[in-house]
Amino acid sequence: MADKIQLKGMTWDHSRGYVSVVATAQRFHELHPEVDIQWDKRSLQEFADKPISEIAEAYDFLVIDHPWAGFAAASGILQPLEKLIPAEYLEDQAANSVGQSHMSYHFNGSQWALAIDAACPVSAARPDLLEKAGERIPGTFDELIALGKKGLVCCPSIPLDVYGNFLNLLKAAGASIFPNEEEVAEKESGVLALEQLKQLADVVPPEFFELNPIRTMEVMSSTDRFAYAPYTYGYTNYSRPGYAKHLVTFHDVIGMEAGRPGSTMLGGTGLAISAKCKHTEIAAAYACFTASPEVQRGLFFESGGQPGHREAWEAPETNAVCSDFFRNTLPTLDRAFVRPRYAGYLDFQDAAGQPIHDFLKNGGRAEAVLEQLNKMYRESKAS
Repeated sequence: MADKIQLKGMTWDHSRGYVSVVATAQRFHELHPEVDIQWDKRSLQEFADKPISEIAEAYDFLVIDHPWAGFAAASGILQPLEKLIPAEYLEDQAANSVGQSHMSYHFNGSQWALAIDAACPVSAARPDLLEKAGERIPGTFDELIALGKKGLVCCPSIPLDVYGNFLNLLKAAGASIFPNEEEVAEKESGVLALEQLKQLADVVPPEFFELNPIRTMEVMSSTDRFAYAPYTYGYTNYSRPGYAKHLVTFHDVIGMEAGRPGSTMLGGTGLAISAKCKHTEIAAAYACFTASPEVQRGLFFESGGQPGHREAWEAPETNAVCSDFFRNTLPTLDRAFVRPRYAGYLDFQDAAGQPIHDFLKNGGRAEAVLEQLNKMYRESKAS
């Protein structure tokens, strides 16, 4: 009998991120009894913050966010997948990408992860509460603020999320983000976006300054307090009957004017293989199994995952299970923008949310906040 091959992976702590890969690991083991893959999980905050260099030392698989691609390319801590996976497979992944999900893990000529999960900020609604209040999903920013003044709007607003929402509002207005090496945004558009974000924060209860998208979805799905969230990462789980107390539906995001929707920050996750992995052939086989259209549309989705393969987003059977989550939000994903991915970007992202968070909570001058963000951006580029 062949020796057991034991592999370990690290993912993030939610049904969408954890149960899905545990299910694929178990099924892969059933197909290959000599292979045992164990998954650990970390909090969403640790997922965003903890350096992957530490994780790559101890694990064979890493579920990563695409801004890590630049660091991976510079540090050599991940396996370049084009050396392990057939070109035809990678071409299929690229052709069936949800938005720019697949290419977001391609950096400096190499593919550093397979996009097993696709996401970006979308809007979330409780149709039952909107109907009860005689309201509808807002179509413009002004309509959003009017709904917020009636106490029906929530929005995840921890530092990382308000940073993302600042960029989202810039794009909603048609402004450029990171237009040059010196600025996150040009002065006029940047100040306006910060002021609009303050308008939004002023109609959202302060408790959301402490809540991330997952906790916000828990509030929306377990209480009858909030009917709409303009920006929250979509979670197909909450649009499936039986997952939470109340069903939440997901939709496109607003623009500044009707008929011109915005663009939001690409999220999602990729499955990467550590450079320390000693069983790269079998690791690559598992990665391809998990990212395959059949598994993405079937076992991965059925186990709570939010697939990264376009076939799963367009399949009638997946949409039937989750209130048309995929059909409703695919246009948003296809417009989503990719964040900078240079090796120091995540240091900037980790810090940039705090001055915006302070401004939204305590007030101040939007110009001063923008100047601070631009300074932090320049410093991150220089380092």
